[in-house]
Amino acid sequence: MVGPRSWLGGFLFRSSRRQGHGDRILDFSLSPLQEQRLQRLQERLQVPFDETRPDHQEALRALWHAAFPEVKLKGLISEQWKEMGWQGPNPSTDFRGCGYISLENLLFFARTYPASFHRLLFKQDGKRAMWEYPFAVAGINVSFMLIQMLDLYSAKPKCLPGVNFVKILSEDEEAFDVLYCIAFEMMDAQWLAMRASYMEFNEVLQVTRVQLERELSLEDVHRIQDLPAYNLLYQ
Repeated sequence: MVGPRSWLGGFLFRSSRRQGHGDRILDFSLSPLQEQRLQRLQERLQVPFDETRPDHQEALRALWHAAFPEVKLKGLISEQWKEMGWQGPNPSTDFRGCGYISLENLLFFARTYPASFHRLLFKQDGKRAMWEYPFAVAGINVSFMLIQMLDLYSAKPKCLPGVNFVKILSEDEEAFDVLYCIAFEMMDAQWLAMRASYMEFNEVLQVTRVQLERELSLEDVHRIQDLPAYNLLYQ
């Protein structure tokens, strides 16, 4: 299932794509609530994964338990982790590309939408390729894609999807985590629709990004639940 260790680096930092909804440069003023919530989210982006921190270790154990509740984890470094789609026996090495928030995203997905999480983890839908995408590392790529798409490393987003997302964030502080779950579902649906396999993951992720940009640019989207793809979480 999981290929060479270059898989993560090979996909994580590619960003070339066609011009779309996310490329319109906008300027707007943040409300105090929007500014506060955006700042909190950006603070989360600055936290690296630290395998020596007890809370980070506990989050990793919690992710394993959520994924495989009947299987005892032998250790934070174990060949078992490959079963979830990490590149090697030590998942902490895969977090270097995106930090602790990518673990938070996976754990939120597992706890909030367990049926959806397990359906994707165990590749239960559709006709699958012989060489499937590794679930956990794909999740890190989804986190990174969203951060780029929403322009979250800037003081404030200037693209239409990012601007609309901040408005949604002011309605629901968990909007980024829920959007992550939606994006993961969209990516998997696109994977099946394109009949993709291992080395086509980056193309699938780029198509997913364009789809999500379109949805976040719709005029009638005011809450995260208004996104058309939100229903994918309840299939």
